[in-house]
Amino acid sequence: MVVAVKVFKKSAPNGKLTVYLGKRDFIDHTDYCDPIDGVIVLEEEYLRGRKVFGQLITTYRYGREEDEVMGVKFSKEMVLVKDQIYPMENANMEMTPMQERLVKKLGKNAFPFTFHFPAMAPSSVTLQAGEDDQGKPLGVEYAIKAYVGEDESDKGHKRSAVALTIKKLQYAPATRGRRLPSSLVSKGFTFSQGKINLEVTLDREIYYHGEKIAANIVVTNNSRKTVKSIKCFVVQHCEVTMVNAQFSKHIASLETREGCPITPGASFTKSFFLVPLASSNKDRRGIALDGHLKEDDVNLASSTLIGEGKCPSDAMGIVISYSLRVKLNCGTLGGELQTDVPFKLMNPAPGTVERERVNALKKMKSIERHRYENSHYADDDDNIVFEDFARLRMNEPE
Repeated sequence: MVVAVKVFKKSAPNGKLTVYLGKRDFIDHTDYCDPIDGVIVLEEEYLRGRKVFGQLITTYRYGREEDEVMGVKFSKEMVLVKDQIYPMENANMEMTPMQERLVKKLGKNAFPFTFHFPAMAPSSVTLQAGEDDQGKPLGVEYAIKAYVGEDESDKGHKRSAVALTIKKLQYAPATRGRRLPSSLVSKGFTFSQGKINLEVTLDREIYYHGEKIAANIVVTNNSRKTVKSIKCFVVQHCEVTMVNAQFSKHIASLETREGCPITPGASFTKSFFLVPLASSNKDRRGIALDGHLKEDDVNLASSTLIGEGKCPSDAMGIVISYSLRVKLNCGTLGGELQTDVPFKLMNPAPGTVERERVNALKKMKSIERHRYENSHYADDDDNIVFEDFARLRMNEPE
């Protein structure tokens, strides 16, 4: 069976420049990151001695556009990598199998290019906009830009420029480990003897998007107070490093009175299940999502992984973490007993059994494919399907 390979393409408004990418998702494996390997097709007659340059650009927006007044900007655009694509400065550049196939198929006017994400570059994250929000959403996004210019300092013209939005993501490790996150807390009361003990244990440390989170809760009431109800939340924690701001959102919750009231001297054990999904939080402002390109491939933002030997405080962009929060309502005078158990929520690594199962259940939609080197159809040039990027107009002045 011949498997068609989807290749994404986008042309400049004047049609003289077209960029091809084999994928839009590039994976950060913590110790290395997938290279951005693409091909550009151009009309040499149009250039008339000019050159073609490429850039890897990141835009870090940490405030709303409508709040920008008196020249104050709440975004930062940075050119991370810049290189000359044509004329090629390195004629002997090593190409990936996908680049070789595209160059062979597209002809003599096709030229390969490769960019690499800098170390500690943040993952793509989008903060969901509210109904009344205007302008671009908050978050971190990446784009590949190609343009025609006289030299490196020439910004080019938007008629002969093309920009493709891409994503930098992280996947869960191949093995999820055997550690079971847990927390044990107690609460005493000023005018009453004894304590209420709360123990919460999760069934795993790493969950995949769409999986249910199982929390085993044990309540032991050695006090004179009564537990009225139990609340469980999945909490998404966001740290915006540019402005040193932190906030948390409840993305799944339940409240139950099962087994309640838990009277003095009684104990209660029960497993509760919660499923955090982006589809359940569509209309909520500020929910962090994996930087998404189309509505049908939206996930909650994955937990931020820090590579071995790297300091967590050096993480940039928007740092995401998750925890399961349990609250016991001990009455008007007793207050609440609360604990948080941290866990990770991520996409499964390509090729794992869990990934195949999740795909089969359609719990998630991903456009990441296996690394090019493992492709078993690398010799067939006729099974490439080109898909146009949506038009992204450049913001440069005329």
